[in-house]
Amino acid sequence: MSADASAPRTADTFPTLSDADLARAARFGTLRTVQAGEVLFSVGDTGIGLMVVLSGRVRIAQADGRGSETPVAEHGPGALIGEVTGLSGKPALVGGRALEDGVLRVLSPADLRALIIAEADLGERIVRALILRRTGLIDRAAGGPLLIAPADHPGRVRLAGFLRRNGFPFRALDPAGDEAAAAIAAPFAPGDADWPLVVLPTGGVLRAPTETALAAALGLIGTGDDARLYDVAIVGAGPAGLASAVYAASEGLSVLVLDAQGFGGQAGASARIENYFGFPTGITGQALTARGFVQAQKFGAEVAIPARIAGLDCTGDTHVLRTEDDRRFRARAVVIASGARYRRPDLPGLAEFEGRGVWYWASPVEAQFCARQEVILVGGGNSAGQAAVYLAGHAARVRMMVRGEGLAATMSRYLIDRIEANPAIELMTRTEITALSGDASGLRGVTWRHRDTGATDAGPIRNVFLFVGADPATGWLAGCPVALDRHGFVCTGAAALPLQTAVPGVFAIGDVRAGSVKRVGSAIGEGAGVVAQLHQYLAAV
Repeated sequence: MSADASAPRTADTFPTLSDADLARAARFGTLRTVQAGEVLFSVGDTGIGLMVVLSGRVRIAQADGRGSETPVAEHGPGALIGEVTGLSGKPALVGGRALEDGVLRVLSPADLRALIIAEADLGERIVRALILRRTGLIDRAAGGPLLIAPADHPGRVRLAGFLRRNGFPFRALDPAGDEAAAAIAAPFAPGDADWPLVVLPTGGVLRAPTETALAAALGLIGTGDDARLYDVAIVGAGPAGLASAVYAASEGLSVLVLDAQGFGGQAGASARIENYFGFPTGITGQALTARGFVQAQKFGAEVAIPARIAGLDCTGDTHVLRTEDDRRFRARAVVIASGARYRRPDLPGLAEFEGRGVWYWASPVEAQFCARQEVILVGGGNSAGQAAVYLAGHAARVRMMVRGEGLAATMSRYLIDRIEANPAIELMTRTEITALSGDASGLRGVTWRHRDTGATDAGPIRNVFLFVGADPATGWLAGCPVALDRHGFVCTGAAALPLQTAVPGVFAIGDVRAGSVKRVGSAIGEGAGVVAQLHQYLAAV
């Protein structure tokens, strides 16, 4: 099929390069002559940057992992073939086949990045098209894996959340209500421990994989290369880490970004950020950090997600990061941007219901379980306020519980006003959860208590969202003599470089740094500011 001319932003998504554009691109990449029927690339192929059709026609199709294809688009002369994976060379989500004899200009990922930097106007249009195409694949659930499991299965929710946070398309089907999903699952005779089944676009099926196993099967992560020495390794892909990656890579440093879960950090959970400079109508945390994620790759930063860091060896001339699955990465400098993790209240049975009614993230994945239900949200910070407003658009009622007297000391005024004006949100001050109850299917009830009167109440609540402060993610630093304050945050400013720790070449920025302002804007500012200090350090060693 061809691009739908009536679809919004079609001209941006599927631009046709002019003769002048083609001339500007001519010094990048190589020419390739193709014949009708020739496979240009297949789903899962790596190293695919960008192709420009000079003559002929090309069909793009997605595979379903079972040997059949669905057309996605057809491209003629002047068209671009590629999407965001072209910046990094990671596995292609779709395949391409020549429909006619023709000639293509083929750019490797390095060629593509060079073109984008050298030809700013043309590069802007190309990057916009790549982003919009990935967005289209996500919206259409095209090109990614198929998750098969009951709709409320915690494994399905966990993997769906992981893929969504990493901007990766997927489909999720319930075999109880979808005949096609049931037919796919039947030959595998899945037991309770096998859900979800994951059908890969390249073929093959995984049974109840971890996020790391799924990412490896999709080609999202590579193996550690002990021979490769990066100028800087950044641990954490939240706003601070992504900002430092963008600025460091744009200034010519070799950059590696590692994160345990996905890009965005806590900011990625924000349903709408309205007090960040330059976005008067607001922007979701996912959209803001996704732009930074693409921008970092545009400048050549490498990304390894998920990569859960288990330790940092800072005893030698270079710093060595070790992951829990025993990959190793070497860097001349390290930026700690691992942020903070939402605190888990001391509630009996809490872990039992995580992913089965207890959530630390309010996204469409979790909101689908709240339709026409009453939910509880615990927390009084900006993230909690944004989540409450977002959930109020899905749930019948949001009970917002805080231990203090109100929200004024912890939340921005615009969010307080919005909460007070929303009849679906009930603010319950001086109130805390005391007990959770449920069964094998998940959370079924919650008991809470008023802290002043001691009066208790309970309700058949099936979903609780916890935004109750954060603890620094610094456990992986135990083997490195980085100083921490009494709360576990990283101390900096021990030397002439304000963001450097007591260990030369190890820096800390964002929420994980002691004394930092816990705001997206300040995190991004520190991410930019640390790069000048990195240059000073690297020039001296």
